[in-house]
Amino acid sequence: MSEKNILAYFKSPEEAEKAKAELETLGTIAMQIDRISPFPGDGVERVMNPITGNMSSLADVTLGADVTNRNAGVLLAADVGASGMSDGGQDDTIGRDILLTVVVEESKHHAALQIVEKNGGIQ
Repeated sequence: MSEKNILAYFKSPEEAEKAKAELETLGTIAMQIDRISPFPGDGVERVMNPITGNMSSLADVTLGADVTNRNAGVLLAADVGASGMSDGGQDDTIGRDILLTVVVEESKHHAALQIVEKNGGIQ
């Protein structure tokens, strides 16, 4: 039998866990919950003064990104979170940093999608 996958984004781990519990009753092949971020590394833990400190990028200071090269720093500094410039609110995944990955049999795919949506997830 063929398999289908679902990548669902949630606002909180609790929402994802609730969906996961319901999906387990449906029957899944594999399932996993992860926290995701568009920024590299685990964040900067050191305190630095942007005037006198050695910072690699604006994203290093404003986003806590662990920037290791200049090109990545320039790209990340253009992000709405670092620059303060609005993106117009076009991205509906903002604030959804919990990823639920599900693999189900093709016959259960539609029901699994309904469970995800009912629990606040988007695909």
